[in-house]
Amino acid sequence: MKTLNLTYKGSLNKTHILKINYANGQLDEATVRQAMTQIANLKLFKKGEEDLFVTPVSAKVVNTDEEVLFA
Repeated sequence: MKTLNLTYKGSLNKTHILKINYANGQLDEATVRQAMTQIANLKLFKKGEEDLFVTPVSAKVVNTDEEVLFA
C-alpha cells in the first residue's frame, strides 16, 4: 500500500503529518505542493486553538509491504 505523508507546521510551530492511504504513486512535486497549499488555505483542521496544517514542509510516498508469516 502506498501512503502519502504530508508534513506541515501548525500555527504554534509544531509539526503535523496528514497521511493519505492508497495514494497515487505517479504524483509530481508541483501537483503535491499545490494540493498542500490548498489544504492549508482551507484551514479545516484545528485542535483547540491551533490550526494544524498551516505551512507545507515536505511530502513523501511511503510503501508498505505485508509479509504473511502464516495463514
